[in-house]
Amino acid sequence: MAETGMSNRAGRAGVSDIVDAADVTDVADATDAVRENRPIGPHRRRVLRGAGLLGFGGGIAIGGGLGGVMALDGGVAVAAERPQEDQSGGTDRVAAVRREALAGVVGDGRHQPGIADRPPAQLVFTAYDLTTSGPAAVRTSLAAVLRTWTAAAAVLMRGEPLDGAERDTQGLGPAGLTITIGLGASALRRAGLDAQIPAEFADIPAMPGDQLDLARSGGDLGVQVCAEDPMVAVSASRQMRRLAAQDARPRWIQRGFLRSAAAAFNPGSTPRNLMGQIDGTDNPGPGTPRFDRAVWVSSGPEWMRDGSYLVCRRIRMLLDAWARLDETAQSAVIGRRKSDGTALSAPPVGQGGAETIQPDFTARAADGSLAIAGNAHVRLSHPSFHGGIAMLRRGYSYDDGLDSAGEPDAGLFFAAYQADPRTAFVAVQRTLAAGDALNTFIRHTSSALFAVPPAAPAGGFLAQGLFGAG
Repeated sequence: MAETGMSNRAGRAGVSDIVDAADVTDVADATDAVRENRPIGPHRRRVLRGAGLLGFGGGIAIGGGLGGVMALDGGVAVAAERPQEDQSGGTDRVAAVRREALAGVVGDGRHQPGIADRPPAQLVFTAYDLTTSGPAAVRTSLAAVLRTWTAAAAVLMRGEPLDGAERDTQGLGPAGLTITIGLGASALRRAGLDAQIPAEFADIPAMPGDQLDLARSGGDLGVQVCAEDPMVAVSASRQMRRLAAQDARPRWIQRGFLRSAAAAFNPGSTPRNLMGQIDGTDNPGPGTPRFDRAVWVSSGPEWMRDGSYLVCRRIRMLLDAWARLDETAQSAVIGRRKSDGTALSAPPVGQGGAETIQPDFTARAADGSLAIAGNAHVRLSHPSFHGGIAMLRRGYSYDDGLDSAGEPDAGLFFAAYQADPRTAFVAVQRTLAAGDALNTFIRHTSSALFAVPPAAPAGGFLAQGLFGAG
């Protein structure tokens, strides 16, 4: 949820007059304000499979414009409102993004897929623990799993079946499937590879307010599986789990979702989270120098150069408490308007404002108070207060039903890729944990950090440099 940054300015105005912590009494049902999709990274190419797959089922047409899209309201077919064109490129761009959501993803040969690509609608993230013991045995198991997964992921992302595997996705295309594999520092320590652990790969320290479930945190390995279709995502995740069964067992699994490319009026716009807030404004754009600096590792051990570090945090949202605030109060907590994502220091969309206009943290409201409160989320998390350091947020909403107390468990599976977690996530989260107005409405319940190595060399496997393989 972070936008990345902090403020140490004296005399900051807060939003405590709007937010009363005593109002937080339970956790709400998940809302239907789920996330849209971001544009596809320019350094990826997509291979369309299945000519003529221009629709997503359910009678939805995605040809030229959106004027013919139909929706059901109480069982009666009605014409959906035609959205206005925006900076994403208009209805032609929308149709193109929807077609591309059905395609297979081919990596650029330098980085693993599933980082710079447009996030598909479905996520299955699985953390694993290696089952062997002793450094030599762990090294052997780790290399075997990585070798097997590297080959399998390439086949699955092409939309092809694995040899001997149940063909449970017959009739489905690749659906934008990406499989991204990371290593936990615990795996390297267990394998006796401590000397290969970069300084950037330091454990995430405890943060004020953390309520972490250790059983749902950490892991020797992490596998992020994303696809536009849930059957494709679940099947790929299950097959990766089956292939590793001899050497690793699942530690925890998290399912997540975004608003689908089929449902979104504009699948290229910034997503919304379950609080209904636009979430991901000012993310670094793939293919830009800012993205490269923020996301890709450029120094340290060879096995991690051109890789990235993935921070995962399960953030439970207290949605009933959030819903008791009116929209003005919700916008004040974030520092952006809920309606259009514009900073409170700028005019709304339609009055000269835009989501992309940078916040002005010195701006004053008509009554002389700060337009963006001193403890607003956007102020404390903005890159301008962290030396310009940014990270790529690629999170998914989740709804895990009821907890043991019978309360709904829903929120954000926060996932952020960065070149150095110490100066990105850790620095930002320390500031947020100390004073973010949003803390009243969220709880961090799990945490993990994975090193995501670069793409495997031709004929090789991921992170093979760890094992002296060339």
